[in-house]
Amino acid sequence: MTSSMATAVASLDDLLALADRVVELVRAHPRPSSDSEVEANVRVTRTRHGLTRFANSFIHQHVGEDTVSVALTVAVGGRTSTASSTRIADAELAELVATAIAAAVLQPVDPLWPGATPPGAPHFHGQHDDATAEAMPDQRAVGVETFVAAGPELLAAGYLDTDATWVAFASTAGQRVAGATTRATLDGIHQTPTSAGSAHQTAVRLSDLEAAAAGALAADRARRSARFSDLEPGAYPVVLGPEAVATILLFLAVYGFNAKAYLDGASFVELGARPFDPALSVWQDPTDPRAIGLPFDAEGTPRSRYALIDHGQTPCLAHDRRTAKRAGTTSTGDALPGAEAFGAVPSNLVMTAGATPPGELVAGIERGLLVTQFHYVRTLEPKTVTATGLTRNGTFLIEDGEVVGAVGNLRFTQSFVGALAPGLVRAVGDDQRYADAEFGPGLVIAPSLALASWNFTGGAKG
Repeated sequence: MTSSMATAVASLDDLLALADRVVELVRAHPRPSSDSEVEANVRVTRTRHGLTRFANSFIHQHVGEDTVSVALTVAVGGRTSTASSTRIADAELAELVATAIAAAVLQPVDPLWPGATPPGAPHFHGQHDDATAEAMPDQRAVGVETFVAAGPELLAAGYLDTDATWVAFASTAGQRVAGATTRATLDGIHQTPTSAGSAHQTAVRLSDLEAAAAGALAADRARRSARFSDLEPGAYPVVLGPEAVATILLFLAVYGFNAKAYLDGASFVELGARPFDPALSVWQDPTDPRAIGLPFDAEGTPRSRYALIDHGQTPCLAHDRRTAKRAGTTSTGDALPGAEAFGAVPSNLVMTAGATPPGELVAGIERGLLVTQFHYVRTLEPKTVTATGLTRNGTFLIEDGEVVGAVGNLRFTQSFVGALAPGLVRAVGDDQRYADAEFGPGLVIAPSLALASWNFTGGAKG
């Protein structure tokens, strides 16, 4: 899809009209048999993405794209098929419909098909900023320049990107919704010959990014890590920065709060139980004024705010329409595009902030570690969310309540559920913000955490 073609369907009304057109084509298509009902869900998405990359303190790449895509799910007598295309002329859409219906006829009956999405009005509008959607490379370059300038004697690398998404959804059952969202992210490092320090910011608006503050933080971490010592493996009290906490939360969401994992017996969640420290509360909250997300999910189901952890208790799961059918409940609006076989994952996670400033989280720790970020985290045992990974871009030793120096990167092997168990959360920081969680920006808002113990099993090489 060229930029000019995308511009031809630029508005939400244009996208809705395109979704309606596909529904009309489905209804007009000859039925494979007289007793076979044909149902359909149609999602039309326009994405405008601009990316500015930098390395060795210089911008080396600007790239951009503006695309429109159509995703179609059809069911013929309960036999389902999914197809997508970026070709949107009438003849091409008719071909898409014909291909999807022909493929559905060849499938076995899908026992979990919940039917085309019924009508339902969104509960909120979502966040969209026109200036961010229309941002040009020179505007992103200003942020990069500011980040780089914070460490003039260092080498900086990373990216600053802007993203706008417009989505319309229509179904043969009568659902018809549209929404838009924007995101801007600055993610970068400053490097010395022996170390690196990182910083991350994400917001709905490009103008809300504070590149100077991010650059200063990354530069400070790099300078303080330039001379480091090795630390013996073992279990240590830790202060985890927002990036590390965000990684934990997203792994809990994927492997625990996902209703499919629960229904398949692979989740740690026991509804109503209290596996976590009462200091912790986590919400799926697309209604947060900072949230980057649409007012409905990939199935066109309206989204809303609900608790995943309520003062340590686990009251709810994330459902799509398939798992809701299995469980005899309703969807929470957390279906992701193309994830029908995997299940629903909450993607607007917000951990409630505490009252402790980050600088005070280390107080009271006799000997422990301040961990800025995790890297290359992989699950070893899904039910307890036991994972292994590395620390990265700033790991520091705490002694007698003070940060006294840097240590080399460490490998950990730790149950994320176990680390957050009752009595093990020392304090929750007041520095809640969007943090990078390895799976991409704009998914988790989290503060720092002070934990009683974290199991480090080796150095960076094993």
